[in-house]
Amino acid sequence: MSDLSARLRRCPFVAILRGIGPAEAEAVGEALLDEGFGILEVPLNSPDPLRSIRLLADRFGDRTLVGAGTVLRPGQVGEIADAGARLCVMPNADRDVVAEAKRRGLTTIPGIATPTEAFAMLQAGADALKLFPAEGSSPAVLSAMRAVLPPGTLVLPVGGIHCGNIAPWLAAGAAGFGIGSALYKPGLTADEVRARAQTFMRALAT
Repeated sequence: MSDLSARLRRCPFVAILRGIGPAEAEAVGEALLDEGFGILEVPLNSPDPLRSIRLLADRFGDRTLVGAGTVLRPGQVGEIADAGARLCVMPNADRDVVAEAKRRGLTTIPGIATPTEAFAMLQAGADALKLFPAEGSSPAVLSAMRAVLPPGTLVLPVGGIHCGNIAPWLAAGAAGFGIGSALYKPGLTADEVRARAQTFMRALAT
């Protein structure tokens, strides 16, 4: 079992911390880890994302998988790896970014919306697939994709995921979820993020 698969089995939520700044990264990260989250993603369109990644990796790298999201160019892969990221998440299906991430030893999750993109990214070496945007898809689409994808393929719906819609996605075979603004958005305190994380964990339990 891969490290990613094992982490998703323990907690299927990837915390997407879009907009987070270095001053709050550690407090928010600690709150999420305390509630059982094991994967933290800092999108590169956040303020000073490389510094936030470094802070999270230095503080929590032995407890969690810290990564970068919205990675769009191969040149960014080296930057995030040097900052301590071990996970590279993309909104799109870019073979060159996947190849560079694998060359640097990073776990890689590219974005896909169709079976054609899904198979292309698996052939490129992706460790998992980000079904994005999930608002434009459905659990029925995921179920149909999983019928033809290789057994064990990890697919994570991202976009518009909240406590009220995780059950049908799980029933369709989702291996996990990327959780964005329903969990964190700029201006929330660490305690407010903790409360939202608790809500997601309760929803998962039921």
